[in-house]
Amino acid sequence: MRPDPFNPDRTPIDRPYEPVGQNYPLYDAETQSWSFGDDPPEDQEAPRRPIRWGRWIARGAGAGIILLVLAIIWLAVTAPLSRSLQPPTPPSITLTADDGTPIARRGAIIGAPVDAAKLPAHVREAFMAIEDRRFYSHWGIDPRGILRAAWHNVGSGGVREGGSTITQQLAKNAFLDSDRTAGRKIREAMIAFWLEAWLTKDEILSRYLSNVYFGDNVYGITAAAKHYFGRTPDKLNIGQAAMLAGLVKAPSRLAPTSNLKGARARQAVVVAAMEDAGFLTKAEADAVQPQRVLASRPETLPSGTYFADWVLPEARDQAGEIKTEATVQTTLNPRLQRIAERTVRSAGLQQAQVALVAMRPDGRVVAMVGGKDYTKSPFNRATQARRQPGSAFKLFVYLAALRSGMTPDSTIEDEPVDIAGWKPRNSDGRYLGKITLRQAFARSSNVAAARLTQAVGVKAVIKAARDLGITTPIANEATIGLGTSTVSLLELTAAYAAIANESYPVTPHGLTEVRDKAWYQSLTDRKTGFSSAVHEGMLDLLSSSIKTGTGRQALLTVDAYGKTGTTQDSRDALFMGFARDLVVGVWVGNDDNKPNPGLSGGGVPARIWRAFMQSALDIPPVPAPVVQEEVDPDALANGMDEEAISTEVDPVGDIIQGMGLDMRMGEDGSITVGPGRRRPDRAGPPPEDRRPPDERDEEQ
Repeated sequence: MRPDPFNPDRTPIDRPYEPVGQNYPLYDAETQSWSFGDDPPEDQEAPRRPIRWGRWIARGAGAGIILLVLAIIWLAVTAPLSRSLQPPTPPSITLTADDGTPIARRGAIIGAPVDAAKLPAHVREAFMAIEDRRFYSHWGIDPRGILRAAWHNVGSGGVREGGSTITQQLAKNAFLDSDRTAGRKIREAMIAFWLEAWLTKDEILSRYLSNVYFGDNVYGITAAAKHYFGRTPDKLNIGQAAMLAGLVKAPSRLAPTSNLKGARARQAVVVAAMEDAGFLTKAEADAVQPQRVLASRPETLPSGTYFADWVLPEARDQAGEIKTEATVQTTLNPRLQRIAERTVRSAGLQQAQVALVAMRPDGRVVAMVGGKDYTKSPFNRATQARRQPGSAFKLFVYLAALRSGMTPDSTIEDEPVDIAGWKPRNSDGRYLGKITLRQAFARSSNVAAARLTQAVGVKAVIKAARDLGITTPIANEATIGLGTSTVSLLELTAAYAAIANESYPVTPHGLTEVRDKAWYQSLTDRKTGFSSAVHEGMLDLLSSSIKTGTGRQALLTVDAYGKTGTTQDSRDALFMGFARDLVVGVWVGNDDNKPNPGLSGGGVPARIWRAFMQSALDIPPVPAPVVQEEVDPDALANGMDEEAISTEVDPVGDIIQGMGLDMRMGEDGSITVGPGRRRPDRAGPPPEDRRPPDERDEEQ
């Protein structure tokens, strides 16, 4: 029977069922709220809404999945698996001389990766016994190992043992730093689980053995086996494998090359651990003997020298991305480098510093000295220092003059001049009137250089400098002719090399192989030759400076060309020149730019240049000629302070004094007469100054 829709006893469909006598909650559709049909008694609480556990569990699971996805994304970005194959430190690069002799090594020695599955069982077991016995059974974290380590540490009263697994060590070495914070340990555990999820056990062990540090700046078992035992990892015996496994705990302290006793003691601990773990029988363990390492090798290559520091960036660019040790050949000549270092040492310099660059005319640097002692000061004064070149900059003034049509026989006034209020003067106070460019260049006349700069124009001088490779800023003013703008010794030497090479510019380089340049560089870096008249004129001028001018103490028994340079108050002194196939620049001065009383480019630098050239070219010294020197009062005033800097490079003859003159008798019987230089406040024979007065005509 169908229910009567108008039956008043039936509950309306838009209202909840309300059983009589029950105090059930009611829902009001209009207010969208719950209420009770009747107010409960004061001593009776309203019923609570039941907790829906299933909903909360679902929400928690969803949040966990989101966090897991975020963690996986974070690990994929910050800890890519490929990083566990990369070395933890930059691979080493070995620089060799032009004959293949190693001269410097920078970076770590990193061996090729290994496949743990292909190694002998005792090699794998040696590392597992001492580092992670349950490696093949845990999931990256070993709770039993952690508890065992904690128990041993409590018993010993300190941290004696760690609980990190091999997987955790790989995570730390490849992805994390070495701090000991709780946050790092949490990240280490997460990465360990990540590695275990995506790599097999053999892959994890392979990456660990390929990256772990073994001391002596050696990474990976391949490099360690070769470094200590001269063999590959698959040829290691039980004792050798145990010694290498023992090094992991403290590689720097236990390296057998410096602590063989400690390495052998640690080897015995590893062998005992292998026996305890069941990897060796007692008889096998007892048969293991203390191991020997390779005999001491030649002294370790230096990580840096002045030349190595300069050439290393270019060497790394040439090597490209390197994953193991790379070798790059340089242009350094070992014999010439030894001569350069010996010459600098024998110069007797005390407080002053020195720099020397030797290159071939095409720019190949064959020797470099950036200071007296690299260990005390690695600052390279040949490449990094920017100092005023003094009269050595006049090379560009006279090049501009010859380009304008002048010749060495053209004349110029050697008389005082006023250029817009600037009044240069010759340091010796002497002016010779009208002289040739050859004479002006030889005596390094300041007023002649200023007049030439004014005549050809400052822009022409700057262009000459730029053409020959000077890249440092050059002031657009007349004073540049006297060397007031700063340059590096390397760059200035390359400029003189352009004259020797008969073309410009010459780019100094330290590698035997120069990478191909881009097409636009090939268009802009083309060599330009000098005209025969200009080149012959420059050789004429540079030769006159050594034969009859301020550079006479650089005279050789072969054709030589050069120029002196001295800055204000003798703060810097240079000699630049070339002979045969060698171009050499020498600088002497103080790092703090303090004056060196009496120092000039024609003195100490010229003698260092001559001594180097004589040995490098294997030529005999020039016989000392009979020289009649005029007495110059200015020369007396500019005397060298022998206590501040010694100028002797070669032996000298006896000195005879009298009547205000000094006579020196050379070994060949020649006699040199010069002004007496005895100082009343000093006892004993006076110090000898072998420079003619004309050599002090550098600018002040």
